[in-house]
Amino acid sequence: MKDILRPILELSVVLPGLLLAYFPVKSYLKQSPGKLAARILPLIAGLCIGGGIVCYQLHASTASALAGITLLAIGLYTGTLQISLWKSGTIALTVCAVFACINSLSRAISVAIALHMQLPQDEPWFCLAACVFYNIVCWILVLTAFYPSTRAVRVMVEDDNFAQTWYVFWVLPLVFIFLNLFMIPRYQTTLRTGRVLQGYIVISIALLVLLLWFNAIFLLMATSLNRNARLQQENQLLFMQQQRYENLKASIEEVRQARHDMRHQLNQISALAETGDLEGLKSYLEKNISRIPNLGIHFCENRAVDSVIGYYCALAKREDIPFCAKLDLPQTLPIDEINMCLVLSNLLENALEASIRTAQDRRQIKITAYLHAERLLLIEVENAYDGEIREKDGVFQSSKRKGNGVGIQSIQHIAEKSGGASTFAYQNGAFCAKVMLCG
Repeated sequence: MKDILRPILELSVVLPGLLLAYFPVKSYLKQSPGKLAARILPLIAGLCIGGGIVCYQLHASTASALAGITLLAIGLYTGTLQISLWKSGTIALTVCAVFACINSLSRAISVAIALHMQLPQDEPWFCLAACVFYNIVCWILVLTAFYPSTRAVRVMVEDDNFAQTWYVFWVLPLVFIFLNLFMIPRYQTTLRTGRVLQGYIVISIALLVLLLWFNAIFLLMATSLNRNARLQQENQLLFMQQQRYENLKASIEEVRQARHDMRHQLNQISALAETGDLEGLKSYLEKNISRIPNLGIHFCENRAVDSVIGYYCALAKREDIPFCAKLDLPQTLPIDEINMCLVLSNLLENALEASIRTAQDRRQIKITAYLHAERLLLIEVENAYDGEIREKDGVFQSSKRKGNGVGIQSIQHIAEKSGGASTFAYQNGAFCAKVMLCG
């Protein structure tokens, strides 16, 4: 019974590894955790038991079975998440790297136990005590990592500002995996020679500590970069508010000057009327009406939204692009203002850039926003565009860079994270974006 239990225990470490990988991505599951666990856990557990029995019957190493089950688990893991492959793959590789270090340490512990108990040298698996040690350390690691992985790591995964770093970080856990594979001796007797075992234990512990330290540094760096990116976004909003304030000051000055000149203008109108010069009166009125500033001072009660809309309205007027805003938003909104302003900024920036590339007579930007059922914010932005819209697998491609539009991806992510949705459509030369944010 003990002999058949050893390979099963060695393979069963896939279970805590899979659980650990799911901790930071719980909000990205394609189905409920209960249904997912009911489908995956019995499958993986069955494969571990069956693989262990086969290895016992064949008296073979569990390396091939462990590699196969691990690759299958990674495939199931990445396939059950609504998240980029870079993020899910990097998380899976990181967990594999940590468990590979524990595997090397457990291998050394197994040899030490075998030497102490004077067990045969040709055992194909870890001894039973080493298998128990292997599983206990893995489960302790899962319990220890529960809080940071469901808090700090989850925030890092959900933040798009750190997305580019995922493209390179996967190299680090891959290096540690290969190092641990390279350390595995071809024969167990190698570890029993001289002081090789002591060195193997020291190197295994050093690799494990070094990997955990690198992961902690990466997490701290991610937190710092995300905080800086958040501050940059807030500074951008403050800049928009400053620009909005300057525009309001200029408009107020124009109104003050117009009021100051009102008496002179009325006297001139009275003189033209007394002389009966209707043509002169008409010409004078047309000239002064054209000088009346089109202020558009106030768009809605919410100051943050008003600043963003005012900023892009000024940019649109500078480019002679008709800008129509219909906003019905109260001063306080149930939506996170930073995310809301990011969505508005991305939508209006895309609309502005598209309108600049459109014929003068077709240029227009229309934005509508209002609250629905007190907790839903509905935003719709429509603009004309004469260029070619590229679409792949239902996702609009960026015209400024290779790949998908970063702005559109950011909008979709913010909408989904709030529990809302977003749709984009291009038809008859008009691009329409609709976003729903939930409070």
